[in-house]
Amino acid sequence: MDDEKLKNILFNTKKCGWEKTTEEEKNEIFKLGDEYIYFLNKCKTERETIEFSKEILDKNGFVDIKEKMILAPGDKVYYINKNKSMYIAVIGEKPLEAGLNIVGAHVDAPRLDLKPNPLYEDTGFAYLKTHYYGGIKKYQWTTIPLSIHGVIVKSNGEKIKVNIGEDDEDPIFTITDLLPHLAMDQMEKKLKDGISGEDLNLLIGSMPYGNEKTSERIKFNILKLLNDKYGITEADFQSSELELVPSFKAKSLGFDKSMVAGYGQDDRVCSYTSLRGILDIENPKKTAVCILADKEEIGSMGNTGMESHVFDTFIAELLNKLNENRPNLLDKVFCNSRMLSADVDAALDPIYASVSEKNNASFLGYGIGLNKYTGARGKSGASDANAEYVAEVRNLLENNDIPYQVGELGKVDVGGGGTIAYILANKGIDVIDCGVPVLSMHSPYEVTSKYDIYCAYRTYTAFLK
Repeated sequence: MDDEKLKNILFNTKKCGWEKTTEEEKNEIFKLGDEYIYFLNKCKTERETIEFSKEILDKNGFVDIKEKMILAPGDKVYYINKNKSMYIAVIGEKPLEAGLNIVGAHVDAPRLDLKPNPLYEDTGFAYLKTHYYGGIKKYQWTTIPLSIHGVIVKSNGEKIKVNIGEDDEDPIFTITDLLPHLAMDQMEKKLKDGISGEDLNLLIGSMPYGNEKTSERIKFNILKLLNDKYGITEADFQSSELELVPSFKAKSLGFDKSMVAGYGQDDRVCSYTSLRGILDIENPKKTAVCILADKEEIGSMGNTGMESHVFDTFIAELLNKLNENRPNLLDKVFCNSRMLSADVDAALDPIYASVSEKNNASFLGYGIGLNKYTGARGKSGASDANAEYVAEVRNLLENNDIPYQVGELGKVDVGGGGTIAYILANKGIDVIDCGVPVLSMHSPYEVTSKYDIYCAYRTYTAFLK
């Protein structure tokens, strides 16, 4: 064997996935990319994502588990938790005690939420006060077009859906910033302090209502418009979930259209490919489960986050309706299960390459990204996958000819992060983070590669099978 062939065998050389794709594969990649872009533009909040997912599942033979008294191998069921998270299962041939194959993603994304009492008037303008959700760079959320999505629930239980700013006829909203000519003091501040959280106030109107003797005429006008359209009063904001998200559309990026630019790709790129993956599962040997979780960006707390016990309740219900349950069996099911924590990875950005260690970084267009551990500094808060399980996942990917890369989230001591992996690992499940590399993560307009999106879909499908 000559030296070059031996080198190719011995070295772990990363290669751009586009290099070896056939025209047929490229057509499949771009088709999936177009479908994903449609999904991103339809699903800008967790509620919208779950509603969209339900529609797709219903059309593909899945039913709400509440409708099934008895389960059998091959059955396809789901459970919706508070309209903001979802658990999906295809029942396998083996008993659940043999373990589950789980792919878990999250459907929430960094954004701005309205405060409970958001509306006020100041010097000729009406504003809505916000409270940011998740890890954002606050300055990125000024001077961009924003839309309002969510629900308002009146005290009588009436629920009103809100979606303003997406249609061409809709108005949009924005958060203003200082002009450079007057921003000398602001520009002397550290970047993280340039915009205060309390200054992320949404500009929503400037037209007064009523005669000059009326106070707060602009706020009055806004409330009248909202009352005319939705039948609400100011007090109804207190029982609402209204989110501000970028109103610009997700689109193909680049002259070659090889990438996707859009809001919320952390983690809807993995949510979508996970959902697509479980749609392809028919009569698996082990029960296949897909998790679409909420609240990951703020620590997975609350009854729709993975820290709650609702997922355990769903698996216990599967055991009950399969007539398999017995004391302590749930713990055994989890200890025999395997999982891919389907969350995005930080791609190396050549412009900011100093924060990455190239030998252990993921690259756009090089395939699915595996993170053996996340956490910060000395792996604090990480779920560190054992070597045996990493080898098992590598074997799956190599046998299915799916390109992959294994790395870390930036240089040691530079930063860190976390996913839902540790929560499932705490139940005894073998878990590894496995997702799509992203540029500009947590920004209003993130970037992914269509090649990696396709690899994610193939990975999650192969794992669930």
